[in-house]
Amino acid sequence: MSMTSRLERAQEKAAILAEALPYIREFTGSIVVIKYGGHAMEDPALADLFAQDVVLMRLVGMNPVVVHGGGPQISDLMRRLGKEPEFVDGLRVTDAETVDIVRMALVGKVNREVVAGVNRHGSYAVGLSGEDAGLLTAVARDERLGFVGDVGSVDPSIVQRLIREELIPVIATVGVDEGGQPYNVNADAVAGAIAEAVGAVKLVYLTNVTGLYTDYPDESSLVSRLDVAQLESLRADGAFDQGMIPKVDSCISALKKGVSSAHILDGRLPHALLLEFFTREGVGTMVTP
Repeated sequence: MSMTSRLERAQEKAAILAEALPYIREFTGSIVVIKYGGHAMEDPALADLFAQDVVLMRLVGMNPVVVHGGGPQISDLMRRLGKEPEFVDGLRVTDAETVDIVRMALVGKVNREVVAGVNRHGSYAVGLSGEDAGLLTAVARDERLGFVGDVGSVDPSIVQRLIREELIPVIATVGVDEGGQPYNVNADAVAGAIAEAVGAVKLVYLTNVTGLYTDYPDESSLVSRLDVAQLESLRADGAFDQGMIPKVDSCISALKKGVSSAHILDGRLPHALLLEFFTREGVGTMVTP
């Protein structure tokens, strides 16, 4: 590579850093809740880039909080243990044996992997679940589903304590009811509830699609920005499939309760978080109040 080419590349990098500066200044000290899952979690290369992004966010003064599920990992462990997954209306039937498997998969395996991935780039991540320090109280959703719960309440004290210590909470979405019974709780709903409870500036969902579409999969119907009223209208019109609805509902609730913006990003895109937060163009769909 010639001296001129090296200089041009260096200048491009400097321009990128300069472009990021006002966004770094704007978000310093802010809490950002990130729902992590899908292909971004399953692909080792993307998982490592996600970990880099989260550590960089922490280093420039932001306070990321990671919330993760792990549906494929739960199903895989169930089959390895000789139990076939069963679903009703898209939700996993979770009997007493299955809820133990859920805890093993989410808390014992996935959470440990996410924490280890982040800590390879800086010793910041601390793993916990909704069972820790009364973080997540669950209420039963439907007796047909067994121990599948909705978010009852969130006590953010442990998350706020970790943030004050400049650590990155990584939360597995197992909750407990008032009697201590564990429940499997939808990770999208938990991310929204935690964003509300900690006063997050941003709520981010990493997904397996480019953003929100009014007529999926028609690429021309991708929406880059809309407000809550528009999102509610699309929701009422049935514009979203079953997998997107929990994310959309959580975005609507969080924005109505003080979160400044919500983002639906393509987790398959390398450095999606950095592109959304630190560039003028951004990626995915942003929803505002």
